[in-house]
Amino acid sequence: MCVALDDGPAHPVFPGVGFISFAELSWRRFEAASDVVQVGQRVACEFLQFDTWNLEARLSLKATQPDPFQVFADTITVGQKPPGQVTKLVPVGVFVQVAEGIEGLVHLRELAWTPVETPSDAVQVGDKITVVVTGIDRELRGLALSRRHGSAADA
Repeated sequence: MCVALDDGPAHPVFPGVGFISFAELSWRRFEAASDVVQVGQRVACEFLQFDTWNLEARLSLKATQPDPFQVFADTITVGQKPPGQVTKLVPVGVFVQVAEGIEGLVHLRELAWTPVETPSDAVQVGDKITVVVTGIDRELRGLALSRRHGSAADA
């Protein structure tokens, strides 16, 4: 995404222009850049580096905001049982949103008390379920969840 700079290193071909990659737009998942910013919107960005290969300033919008995963990780511990909503079914399990913008994976083997072949045998997108936090990986921003470590009534 091309950004007009108020100040900063000049671009040799497009003076006053920097670039924000999709990965640097937001901590949250989004489909299109317009879900995060609009054409003509003024934003404050952090300068990451000058890309000498492409001769352009690399910028980050998300670097100006706290990482919601790290904030969440400060408030949760392994063993806690947050409620969540199933957001996506994948061959290895399901993703469950346990807080705004925070999702974790319930592996297929942790999805039900009895073995299931596919995630849809146990849940559907949109289902509200209670999960147990079994792991928090701050470095990889990963959250491991289970339904089997909870009470049998939750399964």
